[in-house]
Amino acid sequence: MRIEELIIDGFKSYPVRTQITGWDPSFNAITGLNGSGKSNILDAICFVLGITNMSQMRASNQQDLIYKRGQAGVTRASVTIVFDNSDRANSPVGLEEYKQITVTRQIALPNVSKYLLNGHKALQQNIQNIFQSVQLNINNPNFVIMQGRITKVLNMRPQEILGMVEEAAGTRMFEDRKDKAKKTMDKKNKRVQEIKETLDQEITPKLEKLRAQKRSYMQYQKAVSELERIGRTLRAYEWTEYGDRVAKKQHEIDLKKGSVKKLEDDKQKAESQLTGLEKDVAKVTKKRNEELSKGGKLKALQDQIGELGKKLAKEKAQAEIKVDSIKQEEDKITQLEAQVEEAGSEIAKKQKLVDKVKADYTKVSDKQSSMATKLASDEELLQTLLTGLSSKDAKNKGGGYMGQLADARARIAQASAEEEQSKVKLGMSEKELANLEGRMRALAKEAGDNLKKLENLKAAVQGLEGKVTGSGWSAEREKELDAQLRQAREEVKNLTEQRDRIKYRIPRLNFEYEAPYQNFDHRKVKGVAVQLIQLAEEHYNKAVALEIAGGGKLFNVVIEDEKVGKDLIKNGRMRKRFTFIPLTKINAWTLPDHKLNAATRLAPGKVRTALSLVGYEDDVQKAIQYIFSDTLICDDAETAKKVTFSREVGVRSVTLDGDVYDPSGTLSGGSAPNSTKVIIQVQELIEVESKLREAQDRLQGLMREEEKTRSTRERWRGLVRDLEIKQHELKLLQEQVEGSNASLNATAVEKVKSTIEELRNALQAAKDKQKEAKEEVKKLERDMDEFKNNKDGKIDELKASISAQKSALQKHTVIVKTQQKELQAVTLELEQVESDIQGEKEQIEEAKEGIAEMRVELEVLRRQVATTESQYTKAEEKLGEEMATLSRFDNELKELDRVIKETKGSLQHYALEIQSREQDIQTLTKEKQTAVAAAARHEQLYPWILEEQDQFGKPDTQYDFTNIDVNFLRQKCNELETAQEGMKKKINPKVMNMIEGVEKKEADLKKNMATVEKDKEKIEETIEELDRYKRDALQKTWEKVSTDFGGIFAELLPGNFAKLQPPDGQDLMDGLEVKVQLGTVWKQSLTELSGGQRSLIALSLIMALLQFKPAPMYILDEIDAALDLSHTQHIGQLFRTRFKGSQFIVVSLKEGLFTNANVLFRARFRDGTSIVERTAQRSTSSLYTNGDKDDEENRNPRHARRIAGG
Repeated sequence: MRIEELIIDGFKSYPVRTQITGWDPSFNAITGLNGSGKSNILDAICFVLGITNMSQMRASNQQDLIYKRGQAGVTRASVTIVFDNSDRANSPVGLEEYKQITVTRQIALPNVSKYLLNGHKALQQNIQNIFQSVQLNINNPNFVIMQGRITKVLNMRPQEILGMVEEAAGTRMFEDRKDKAKKTMDKKNKRVQEIKETLDQEITPKLEKLRAQKRSYMQYQKAVSELERIGRTLRAYEWTEYGDRVAKKQHEIDLKKGSVKKLEDDKQKAESQLTGLEKDVAKVTKKRNEELSKGGKLKALQDQIGELGKKLAKEKAQAEIKVDSIKQEEDKITQLEAQVEEAGSEIAKKQKLVDKVKADYTKVSDKQSSMATKLASDEELLQTLLTGLSSKDAKNKGGGYMGQLADARARIAQASAEEEQSKVKLGMSEKELANLEGRMRALAKEAGDNLKKLENLKAAVQGLEGKVTGSGWSAEREKELDAQLRQAREEVKNLTEQRDRIKYRIPRLNFEYEAPYQNFDHRKVKGVAVQLIQLAEEHYNKAVALEIAGGGKLFNVVIEDEKVGKDLIKNGRMRKRFTFIPLTKINAWTLPDHKLNAATRLAPGKVRTALSLVGYEDDVQKAIQYIFSDTLICDDAETAKKVTFSREVGVRSVTLDGDVYDPSGTLSGGSAPNSTKVIIQVQELIEVESKLREAQDRLQGLMREEEKTRSTRERWRGLVRDLEIKQHELKLLQEQVEGSNASLNATAVEKVKSTIEELRNALQAAKDKQKEAKEEVKKLERDMDEFKNNKDGKIDELKASISAQKSALQKHTVIVKTQQKELQAVTLELEQVESDIQGEKEQIEEAKEGIAEMRVELEVLRRQVATTESQYTKAEEKLGEEMATLSRFDNELKELDRVIKETKGSLQHYALEIQSREQDIQTLTKEKQTAVAAAARHEQLYPWILEEQDQFGKPDTQYDFTNIDVNFLRQKCNELETAQEGMKKKINPKVMNMIEGVEKKEADLKKNMATVEKDKEKIEETIEELDRYKRDALQKTWEKVSTDFGGIFAELLPGNFAKLQPPDGQDLMDGLEVKVQLGTVWKQSLTELSGGQRSLIALSLIMALLQFKPAPMYILDEIDAALDLSHTQHIGQLFRTRFKGSQFIVVSLKEGLFTNANVLFRARFRDGTSIVERTAQRSTSSLYTNGDKDDEENRNPRHARRIAGG
């Protein structure tokens, strides 16, 4: 493949279409001044060959390749190369039939690039594959030698020169394959290590565990088989026994029915006999009555007794009523008297309190008067001292100190007089007291007996009071307990009504049933699902959404297992149909975490699972999950739409308004749901029921306390009744004693003693007044002396004293008013108590008057009862006399009556026996039905029984019951069931499938490891083989390149020689270095050569490498820059002689090189455009030879053609 024609349009310095033709198939040179565009021709060729590195075309990007970067009106660059493809042996694969191949590459702004192959659009990779197939790989260009390559070769180290030889030999690809093989081997080693780690850390431990589980599982299976075998034997034995029991019970029933038939016959005979006897009694009785009716006297007596009996009953009832009324009134009087007595003690306390408060008030009031008098006196004294004048009252007394002194002395005289009067009165009262006490001693004997009784009654009352106090109960506790019981009962009643009202509003909660069998465990029925949910008040706004999410399942009944449901449906007598949720059968689906996390990411804070909003007990968790687990609760419709139809989530959701979004695309809702918020009402019901249980517990506790203290309270009540009676007796005796002379005398003694006490207090008060007045006289006299000596100081002192007295008087006045109010209050309380006592006394008097009247009426009734009883007794005696005459009939009736009783006894005996046998029949029938049901249940549970029943009981079979110990088998069965239950929790039922998979995985891993090991060995062998092949290929290449290298250098520089050899003491694989012989001397280093000689060495080496495996085309850019003219000429000759099969395109500025070219292209730059002219010097192309004449013209350099853009 050689270039025949190059067409450039808009590329770099060629803005217009420039067609360069006439390329020599052997040696072409391009020359021109710097900047004329000669190198752009090489760039255009590399551009078409598919170069990707823009820097090698002296451009930074694709836009730099367009003429003036597209800013001169040219926005497209296109380069076309027409290749000669006549040598089919060296044609690209797939293009052998084309004599010419046209390849075009175009680029356009902004970023358009395309290839054309023979005028058709082609892919860049296809174009590169075409060029690579003929050794024209522009991205790894051995056929392109650019400026600077010679200098680079001169500076290469031995390993780098070896690398060039490897490139020429083509062993670089072996190195690449070797590196890939090593990487593959590393991967294999890593894979082997991974397999070993997987086997050691995962598979082997897991296998050991699974094998242990397999052994356990096999033991479990063996136990299951043994249990099934024993179970079949036992079930067969039980079924056979049930059949025998049915036959036996039927036989007993037949016997019982026969005995019942006989007893019924005997009973019928006895009934006939009884009927005859009763007829005989009627006949005898009739005759007796006829005898009695003849005189009529007996009937009159009977009527009289009847009337008297009625009258007597009526009078006794009236008397009893009257007694009860009297008792009620006496109880009322007792209660009122107790209240009066209590009020009496209260009034005494109140009177003492009044006296105390009154005395306190008198004391503070007197003190106030004294303080006011003292203040007025001091003020008058101050006025007198200051002005010399005094008030009218003061003038009458003299005024000033003299007046106060006179007043104090007058008070001393008055107090002395009061003292004398009190002494006289005290003496008289003491004499009177002595006389009264003497008289009281005289009357003591008279009152001795009553006083002794009074003391005894007081002691009895105190004793009973002590017993009442020590009884462990009190009136306060009695009232408190009664009040608590009333309150608890009222609370239970109110809460029950409140609960029933809520239940009435939610009729679907009324799940009522009866126990399906005796001792049924009601805890197995958990209740209606909605009642098992707790909803916090903060989530009440989500109640509608939860109701819609749960739907009808909220009103299903949660039960422990399906057996409970069957029992309730069959025998529970439920009033309505209900759907059950058995906890052992449902499989609750939970929302995967990744879906919930995805939903939370889509709408943070606006979405949550329905299950997370409710609370529930652990034992009903599966049921609540079953109801709610597949639903999300969203705050709004936008959130629900987003999460429901998201691929990451895709689950059903409900908004707070009740709209339902389903992943299938359905939407329900759109309006406010007609919901009564059942869940919230249920929460209210749960709270009310909780309070009701608490109230019932309190009531039960109070009732238990009431029952517990019953005996204590009854004992206390008895003691209280005894105490009230004794207190009443004490009161009556006190009234009697108080009304006697001794009592009156004792009252007078107490009164005189009180008077004496008052007189002694008055006497002491008079003495105190005298003492105070005398001290005041002394003080006044002392003040008068001081005033004479220090008038001003005394006045100031008096003013300060007056000021202090005013302040003290104000404070004391407040105390007086407070004390006055307190006196008024206690006085009113005393008057109220006195009024209450008076009213209660009036009620007592009225009750006593009523009792007296009723006692009179009772006495009249008692006399009437006595009279009527006497009349009734007499009438009965007369009737007895009349009845004696009828004894003959009576004896006959007695005999008949005896026989009738015996007959009735027999009938009763027959009836009881029949009843007993019928009960026995019912019991036997039930036992038979139980056995039939048990056998039927066995047949239903174990269908194989009906298939194998012919074998039951036969010898030498599994069901030979003669040689089995049933108890032992049952014990063994229980042991196996227990062991099986224990093993069932530990075994892994999937172990057989799991171990098969793990063992298969182990085998696969070991097989993979063996395969990897085998592949590893093959790779190692391949690497060794590649190393051998590489060495052989390098040896041959080195020898050939070194020979050509020496030959080319000798041609370029005759009389000299060069070669490639390994460094001293090293091998070929360690590198190659250049050895040069100039004349007869081998140079030790290239630094000993001139610059031109070194360039020739580098160029010779490059040419030798190129000659080893020639490419169809070589591109050289100013490689002769460092050579002198003679050497340049030799290179031109070298191209013609040594590279006859390749097309050379050389850019050069030296005439010695391009004059040896067959075709010369000259590039010039004119008016901003590059143009090219062709000169044929010695072209070998048949395209440009037309006989001898044309050949001659082509060899003449003066005949040149101009090629420019047209």
